[in-house]
Amino acid sequence: MNPLDDPVAMRCAGRELLSLALIDARNHLLALLALDETPTALQRAAHAGWYQEHWIARHVQRQRGEACDPRATRLAGIEPRAYAWAFGEETPEPAALRGYLADTLEVTLDLLAGTAEDDAALHFFRLSLLHEDRLGEALAEGQRAGAPPTRAVREPIWLPAQRWLLGSTAGGLVPHNERWAHEVAMPESEIDAQPVNWGQFVEFATDRGYERQELWSEAGWSWLQAGGRRAPGHVEQLLGGVLVQRRGGLQRAPALQPVLHANRFEAEAWCRWAGRRLPTEPEWELAASTAASRGFVWGDVFEWAAGSARAWPGAGEPAPGSLDAIPPAGTQGVLRGASYATRARQRHPKARRFAPPERDTMFCGFRSCAF
Repeated sequence: MNPLDDPVAMRCAGRELLSLALIDARNHLLALLALDETPTALQRAAHAGWYQEHWIARHVQRQRGEACDPRATRLAGIEPRAYAWAFGEETPEPAALRGYLADTLEVTLDLLAGTAEDDAALHFFRLSLLHEDRLGEALAEGQRAGAPPTRAVREPIWLPAQRWLLGSTAGGLVPHNERWAHEVAMPESEIDAQPVNWGQFVEFATDRGYERQELWSEAGWSWLQAGGRRAPGHVEQLLGGVLVQRRGGLQRAPALQPVLHANRFEAEAWCRWAGRRLPTEPEWELAASTAASRGFVWGDVFEWAAGSARAWPGAGEPAPGSLDAIPPAGTQGVLRGASYATRARQRHPKARRFAPPERDTMFCGFRSCAF
């Protein structure tokens, strides 16, 4: 595997690999920006430069890593308008923004070259890479570019009862919402080999799934009635052939392509209709980590998991610069895995994302488990 694509190696990357990855991430971001210069896209790109500069070039305690004082006085920045650009107070001119992105990357690489090869000193460089890769992913989602691959339906996978180390152990960059690894007891279970596809979802809609209150949670039914939804987000037609809004117009989605832009309410309703349920986080993580040889496929779409977003035991308070703050209890759902727009180096089986249950702007879908 190319080291630039290795999610395990990247979390512990040293100066040389980090330098290559930061250049690659910035080039990828600029390529996406060339396709979309809307205010939202410009703001996201500006945030990449601002975040990198804020936590590296302007941050006099960056070498202390997570032990730094985030309130410490910072050095002056390259561009006085950077904060306004990054937080939507002002829309940058594309040429000025590109100049700022070039300048911030150059300074970052110069500082990286003189940084010690240890986790603390490299922490904010690794974190900036994760941040920029996520912004590139968000740009691709905003453009609704591409589509996940089609996959033949395979038989569900049986997972025997066992104990599993859920979450990540210390070493390298560990996002806050993966802290810390803890052992959990796993009963035996059966999980889909791949996410639910359009053909399976159309059967639900054909059977009046969007009209049957008994299939929806109370919150889901209230959301459905308020918006009049009858298909996942950005779907123009569901029955008689799925037509999805993609960059450049409408595209027909093959029946064997994973469902896209389904929110958690829709995922739960489909599962109730099918007599199944969403997988728990331990079930999903165990399968993603151990069942690839038996046909478990992930990374085509982000996948909703059962349960609400919460911290793992011992997580403590978020470190300075953390990207994944734990939301208030019961307010957000959990997405596991990655999507086809996620850079390969960020496709880690321990990764978690949080989002409100009504959110459908991500490249999100779901799979199911047996009761």
